[in-house]
Amino acid sequence: MKRRDLLAAGAAAAATGTIAAPAIAQSMPEVKWRLTSGFPKSLDTIYGASDLFAKYVSEATDGRFQVQPFAAGEIVGTPQALDAVANNTVEMAHTASYYYVGKDPTFGILTSAPFGLNTRQQNAWFYHNGGNDLANEFYGKSGLFALPGGNTGTQMGGWFRKEIKTVEDLKGLKMRIAGIAGQVMQKMGVIPQQIPGGDIYPALERGTIDATEWVGPYDDEKLGFNKVAPFYYYPGWWEGGATIHFWFNKDKWNALPKAYKAIAEAACAYANLDMTAKYDAKNPGALRRLVGAGAQLRPFSQEIMEASYKASNEMYDETSAKNPDFKKIWESIRAFRGEEYLWFQVAEYTYDNFMIRARARGG
Repeated sequence: MKRRDLLAAGAAAAATGTIAAPAIAQSMPEVKWRLTSGFPKSLDTIYGASDLFAKYVSEATDGRFQVQPFAAGEIVGTPQALDAVANNTVEMAHTASYYYVGKDPTFGILTSAPFGLNTRQQNAWFYHNGGNDLANEFYGKSGLFALPGGNTGTQMGGWFRKEIKTVEDLKGLKMRIAGIAGQVMQKMGVIPQQIPGGDIYPALERGTIDATEWVGPYDDEKLGFNKVAPFYYYPGWWEGGATIHFWFNKDKWNALPKAYKAIAEAACAYANLDMTAKYDAKNPGALRRLVGAGAQLRPFSQEIMEASYKASNEMYDETSAKNPDFKKIWESIRAFRGEEYLWFQVAEYTYDNFMIRARARGG
């Protein structure tokens, strides 16, 4: 066909609306998945990452790839999410890996390691230092494929019914604390309790527990912990940056078209960025309101911080000695932590420290 004839045919097709859809659109199958979240809908920032993921996946595929999120308990409870994805009850989940340390402590350090990496360092480790590959080498044994899908930033140390000044004050304390941080706290005399987010307030109100940690001011204000436990401690040394993961059934993930995988990866990365940005934007105002309502803000004492650091290192050594998966991942995190803080102390810390002092002077 001559060029002028080809152009004429194209113009005629355009006029009659008969231009064929792009080949990629024709080859995009309809996929409908269900996602179980580890969080209640009331926690819009952390639960909202699931909605955000579903929105962008649907829009990028013109509705051909649809994911319907369900809050914790609507299909399965938080403790059952891992098995639900692995056995294909649902195709994916959005949850914190450390909720499943009962299966293997390695799950714990893939959310956050006590005295481990901060948020930016975790992202650097996952995306550019082999962290995602190490994580999926481990997750794959449970039939999962995972991608980072949010980070809370450094968390608070939690809410306590009484003031905690020394390690002695921790002994016998019943505290809701998730993951391997509970194992560390246990070394210092705490009785750890693992309770899903939606069940924490009634446990604290009834006195079933004496203290709880969750995330930070924005979520904690919504959950109302300040009404029943006045002392609010910082920092959450067990979560310098807590990565929330999207878990996919491994077989379902592998069966996705290449284009859908790329879209899902991009949606996960955006949800990962967006969660941190939301918490950073919303936490300052919430902290002001909590303190204004009577919350007693307290730093953990140096004694408690040093004892916690010592107990954490003991736990790492003990667990590494008997768990090769844990050892492999922890050694990678620890080595990367050393390099990162070499850099952070030069630029980030110096700048932030100056700006914090400038703010204190009214600058």
